[in-house]
Amino acid sequence: MAAPDRTEWLTIPDLAERLALPLGKVRRLLQDRYLVAIRVDGVLRVPTEFVQDDGPLHDLRGTLILLGDNGYTDEEAVDWLLGEDEVLGARPIDALRAGRKAEVRRVAQALAF
Repeated sequence: MAAPDRTEWLTIPDLAERLALPLGKVRRLLQDRYLVAIRVDGVLRVPTEFVQDDGPLHDLRGTLILLGDNGYTDEEAVDWLLGEDEVLGARPIDALRAGRKAEVRRVAQALAF
């Protein structure tokens, strides 16, 4: 797992509380790939960096779909998003948060080859 010591995690109930949504709607966000959750210490969790004040990070969904289409598992996608990327010169999640969506997706697309 990429930088687990740097990453803060939200359980699904914590995420529901933070977003003021019922659990069913949070599960729907996961199913529809607006967010991704992986098991950390046996509990399904979402990195806090994937969430903004009002919901999932806007540009995350397309990137998650692209990574999934390229054969990445949820764990591999989270690892890549939270790990340093040499081409981006930053962690992909930080680049997404900085508005560098096209660049992140270009790098993610190149990973498939």
